[in-house]
Amino acid sequence: MFILNAHPDHNSALEYADEGMFNADSIHKAATYIAARPGYAVTPLVSLPGLASDVAVASIQVKDESARFGLGSFKALGGAYAVIRLVLEMAGKRLNRVVDMSNIEEEDVRAVAREIVVACATDGNHGRSVAQGAQVVGARSVIFVHAGVSEARIAAIEKLGAEIVRVQGNYDDSVAQATSTCEREGWMVVSDTSWPGYEYVPLLVMQGYTAMLTEAIEQLDAPPTHVFVQAGVGGIAAATAAFFYLTYGERRPQFVVVDPARAACLYESARLGARTRVADAGPTIMAMLECYEPSLVAWRILTRCADAFMTVDEDDAVNAMRLLAKPHEGDQPIVAGESGCVGLAGFLSAMRDPEIKVALGIDAESRIFVINTEGATDATLYERLVGQAPEEVLITR
Repeated sequence: MFILNAHPDHNSALEYADEGMFNADSIHKAATYIAARPGYAVTPLVSLPGLASDVAVASIQVKDESARFGLGSFKALGGAYAVIRLVLEMAGKRLNRVVDMSNIEEEDVRAVAREIVVACATDGNHGRSVAQGAQVVGARSVIFVHAGVSEARIAAIEKLGAEIVRVQGNYDDSVAQATSTCEREGWMVVSDTSWPGYEYVPLLVMQGYTAMLTEAIEQLDAPPTHVFVQAGVGGIAAATAAFFYLTYGERRPQFVVVDPARAACLYESARLGARTRVADAGPTIMAMLECYEPSLVAWRILTRCADAFMTVDEDDAVNAMRLLAKPHEGDQPIVAGESGCVGLAGFLSAMRDPEIKVALGIDAESRIFVINTEGATDATLYERLVGQAPEEVLITR
């Protein structure tokens, strides 16, 4: 399914609050904080000339987040950044002085951090990021996981020192329980989705995501003409759309939001013209994107900065995983998880439909940018779907 953005706010300026959180200063601050974290390394931008030639576009560039901070996902940027910012801001207020990454090991800052509990709901990757951020600053983390989160992903969160709370139901149920528990216990909820009255923290999370886009701009030979980015609640899509909007202005690339067909909350919101909660249509293989209501702030940004919304089916995601693992001749293999390759899956689906190609203006001169948002965060599932273990794919590089 595909729809052009017909919202009356399309192409209008970002709202003041969003501009205040997404501007040159906030983007630079996020990049600076993240570069100061232990284990920071720029992730690769991988060119796929063989695939580009096959589908008749000028280039396909993949920002590969499969090894980010050892967590295997772009989420290592957002949740952790929000936790670090929030804890250091609180320490600064209590100590009545400026506190930033240069003060992170000071004992009085650590003493404040040890009193703070941060918590969130997760499909897997956001929870790992929040737990890692808490570990960096010395705070305690409690992560709420719903019934669909695999044991492998839960174990990965626990390794970062987090306390796990299991929730019956889906992601939205875990968000509700995490929020109510935090209100009762006085904990700091660090959610990647937003609702009325709760926007600052999700915007910090989204700021963290822009660090990879700052890297990408420096790695690209030429600006992209088309960007396809997957969406759960919409945080990564909105952060990317806002970044390119602020970077390129009227010359910004065409931006397409890609949803799983079984959890198409942004597509349905675009179709109906208002933020919409969709029914649970059963689990999707794209588990990191299995969300049923868009983030309020993400939706507000995407109504302005996205040009189209589309969905992909289960087979589209699996086929994209396999294509990246066994790529065209001359292309470098990439380990992409079930949700990581969805932007590429959306682009390939669009290329099979002449009407969509025309609607988006994709031709032989088009330069495509996508993000591999995660690697094999569940190695057993990856091997079952792709037919190779992640390490076997990497050996062929």
